[in-house]
Amino acid sequence: MPSSSPATATPRMPLAVYILGLSVFALGTSEFMLSGLLPPIAEDMGVSIPQAGLLISAFAIGMVVGAPLLAVATLRLPRKTTLITLITVFGLGQVAGALAPTYEILFASRVISALACAGFWAVGAAVAIAMVPQGSRARAMAVMIGGLSIANVLGVPAGAFLGEHLGWRSAFWAVGAASAIALAGVITRIPHIPLPETRPRLRNELTIYRDRQVLLSIVITALAAGGVFCAFSYLAPLLTDVSGLDESWVSAVLALFGIGALIGTTIGGRVADAHLFGVLLTGITASTLFLIALALFASGPVATIVLAFLLGVSAFYTAPALNARMFNVAGAAPTLAGATTTAAFNLGNTGGPWLGGTVIDAGLGYASPAWAGAAMTLLALLTATVSLRLTRAGKSRVVLGVRDRTPAPQPSTPTPRP
Repeated sequence: MPSSSPATATPRMPLAVYILGLSVFALGTSEFMLSGLLPPIAEDMGVSIPQAGLLISAFAIGMVVGAPLLAVATLRLPRKTTLITLITVFGLGQVAGALAPTYEILFASRVISALACAGFWAVGAAVAIAMVPQGSRARAMAVMIGGLSIANVLGVPAGAFLGEHLGWRSAFWAVGAASAIALAGVITRIPHIPLPETRPRLRNELTIYRDRQVLLSIVITALAAGGVFCAFSYLAPLLTDVSGLDESWVSAVLALFGIGALIGTTIGGRVADAHLFGVLLTGITASTLFLIALALFASGPVATIVLAFLLGVSAFYTAPALNARMFNVAGAAPTLAGATTTAAFNLGNTGGPWLGGTVIDAGLGYASPAWAGAAMTLLALLTATVSLRLTRAGKSRVVLGVRDRTPAPQPSTPTPRP
């Protein structure tokens, strides 16, 4: 007797989803590599480390603005052509960053690259979700997020290594080369995705922002991401100035964070489709506890290294659930759902480094961003609890304070398509 049937077998991920994940590797490396390059950039550009940290926020601001803006602008354009254009602009932005003679030009190149990155994320996520059944959404997003995890395992430490030995500009050149490889993959492997027979209307898609659960999902995502990256953005000076480690340790610890992220993404992607709120609540709780521990024990190098790994696990364990939740509550507008998730993550990635830089400038030391991050993740946990209670009360489709007369969907195990 066969162990599974076509109706119950777990569907395979399309090859195109993995190509999108590989493309995200280049995007993610650029987004996060500055965490290991802040000291040399600050020295070369003649700015303080908190000012250099604003380059991380600049990328995040571009992501926040670019995701919904480009989702709207490309709503009726062919998906493959849009992806090709965006990854090309992103690569050119890396070249501009490598050649930047001043801090202001480098800042501008980060914003331009982020706009293209945001658009690619939004469109790519919508394409990935469209190619799988609803019961596999978290798995599909885990594949894309896996590109970020691999970026943290390989790309970010490699960027730190290049920055230490060949100068920080070499890291930008390397990401430019990775972008060219990603472009080749998109051109040759991503199929032409047909647009819906009924053209999407912007007015209809924008109605998702009247749903209370969509707004709660934005808040949860922004706070959960912001709390982790409030501390992560200043991990390099924390390791050297507080934990007393040599600069050569920075790339290794960043790689360890990335290994944790890859493990967390893999586990979270497999569990979140069946236990979405369970993943959200346990993952955010773990991040809060790890951040508090990091603030308390930052002077101990062994504790800091272990906690960096655990923080990578907990942060990326929740990421597939955060993405899938948004698509579940805003499923009528998949492109805007992907854009909104991207914007929400990067609201956190903007506010987190800014808050971390603020507490450092206040003279509270390089361990203080971990305390600030823990406060953000605690707020995320409280918001997730509110969202869960509303869901259980059957209010997940409340619009402008008036209950939608369509019965709320009952919890069930999604049946994969044959």
